[in-house]
Amino acid sequence: MILGVLATFAVPRFMSSVERTIASEAFNDLAQIESAQARHNAERGIYANDVDSLDISIDAPELFDVSNPSSSNWETKWEMTLTRNGASSGYGRKTVVFDQDGYKTSSSTIPSDLAPNL
Repeated sequence: MILGVLATFAVPRFMSSVERTIASEAFNDLAQIESAQARHNAERGIYANDVDSLDISIDAPELFDVSNPSSSNWETKWEMTLTRNGASSGYGRKTVVFDQDGYKTSSSTIPSDLAPNL
């Protein structure tokens, strides 16, 4: 019985910790892309329309589907989305969206308890 009570509290806490770690990978990758996009824009006057054009090398995240950058005006803005692509400890599919200004909370669906403090 004691083990059951401990498991009731420990397992959800552990799974939440795992999901926070997974989410931090997405935030880290997108923050690197944001910095590289800023450098690309400073050098060329336009944002890159694909990650391969940037001066960074990032491995594709294993647990997220990655969109290509999108924009209606590459000179002034861009946006990119990572979507969690698998079982996610009860959190369901969630997205992390970044644009030229950083983390876009209004478009992201990731729960705030999984988002790192930015």
